[in-house]
Amino acid sequence: MQAPMLTVKQLAFGFHDRPLYHNLSFTLERGSMTSLIGANGVGKTTLTRLIMGQLKPTSGEIMTAPDMRLGYVPQFRNIDPEYPLSIRSFVQLNQRQSRWPWHGKKEQQALTAALQETGLLARQQQRLGMASGGEKQKAYLAQALLTRPNFLILDEATASLDIKTKTELMTLVRELNAKHDLTVLFVTHDLELAKQYTQQYLLLTPEGYELNQTKLMDESRMPQELQPAEEVH
Repeated sequence: MQAPMLTVKQLAFGFHDRPLYHNLSFTLERGSMTSLIGANGVGKTTLTRLIMGQLKPTSGEIMTAPDMRLGYVPQFRNIDPEYPLSIRSFVQLNQRQSRWPWHGKKEQQALTAALQETGLLARQQQRLGMASGGEKQKAYLAQALLTRPNFLILDEATASLDIKTKTELMTLVRELNAKHDLTVLFVTHDLELAKQYTQQYLLLTPEGYELNQTKLMDESRMPQELQPAEEVH
């Protein structure tokens, strides 16, 4: 039996006199989809930075599978319409492992495969600045797929997108999850998306945390701040 993708044990962390977690413990099994939810300021992004090794915990353990390959998709960014790179060239920016200043046949094949999986191949030559919000987020997802991840962090990746685009993006992520046994940590304020697309949720609060199945989520007990953001079309 393979080890879980991520195991967090008795994690403690905070900034100066502001503690965020105390004895935080949870496990992400391989191939699972988990929502990380909570009001602003409870430490959702900080937790992802701890998982990614950008911060060190005060105490406790963060154990990742020996074969973990991490992919990261950031929050929606409204890229300037004059941004000059095509979708293909933008996605290609994440191919930095080559020692040469050009991209070889294998890299071009991997790039084409990522564009194909995210539904961007037909529009790959379009300027990213002129793309829709959904296409821009898919471009970030395609960048993440170039590392062939088995663990994907979506850091508020659906925030500010309209409902149709959110659903389309998360449906794509769920397909990738099923196809590649991809472990997903979805940071979100959207409880409906959390219930529709993930099996469990990790709720962070100033008092502690709650880990449970999304089908057992009691929305009446959730923080008021967990409301849909303003939509961008």
